[in-house]
Amino acid sequence: MATRHEPWPATVITAVAGVLGDTDHGLTGREIGQLLAVVRVPDADGGNKRDRLAGALLAQQARQGASNCVIAFIKEAMAPVRYVQQPHTFSRRQDDLNEVLVHVGLRVNDQGQVARGLAASTLSEAARHASSLRAELRRRSTHPEVLRYCTLEILAKNPFHASLEAVKSVADRLRTLTGQGLDGARLVDAVLMPGQGTARVAINANATGPELDEQKGLANLVKGLCSMYRNPAAHEPRLHRTVTDEELLELLTTLSMVHRRLDSAHVTP
Repeated sequence: MATRHEPWPATVITAVAGVLGDTDHGLTGREIGQLLAVVRVPDADGGNKRDRLAGALLAQQARQGASNCVIAFIKEAMAPVRYVQQPHTFSRRQDDLNEVLVHVGLRVNDQGQVARGLAASTLSEAARHASSLRAELRRRSTHPEVLRYCTLEILAKNPFHASLEAVKSVADRLRTLTGQGLDGARLVDAVLMPGQGTARVAINANATGPELDEQKGLANLVKGLCSMYRNPAAHEPRLHRTVTDEELLELLTTLSMVHRRLDSAHVTP
């Protein structure tokens, strides 16, 4: 006889539906209908995919007095065979679901099964227990320009290449702001380092000693990050250059600060 699982809070089921029925990264409406049929859950009406899925799962849980239907739907939706051509999509949904399931002491493992995990009662605990880089980056309000360059690498759980792509984001933004075609230290010296006058991309008025020191400090920081992550990566095999998740988080947080300073910078054509 199948194990009967206690009902889940409505908020958890609604959040699960929000992940799997997400407008941009969730299942299609057709896929939701097919999966509901597979797990024998009657379909429901809804103004959008999330409401439709949440309504169907909540109604079935109420009828059965158990969360088995929700667990069955997640297992079908997360079956690895569905993601042979889209491994990044599996990682994204797994991470997002785990941020929700941690509130009921469960998780989606790498086999797509719903398994026991740590339980959390707060958002900060949920982010920590979910073991998701993306969850921690969202908690830190990481600048979107950083994430735009390395999200695929983060989803692929590849900190080495994520660090390389993330550092490129600053150089690319400086080129976009100024139209300059240089790279690395030469680019920073040309547009971010104050010379005889104001830097082309100035984070302050560049009028006083402290202001110039601040401007030079940012320029040197960017050059240092390029030296630490881009130059070694260009010359050393990945086997000899390990980037841990903790190091990646610290790097992306620093790059986020750089981008926030560039947000309010004055650019001289």
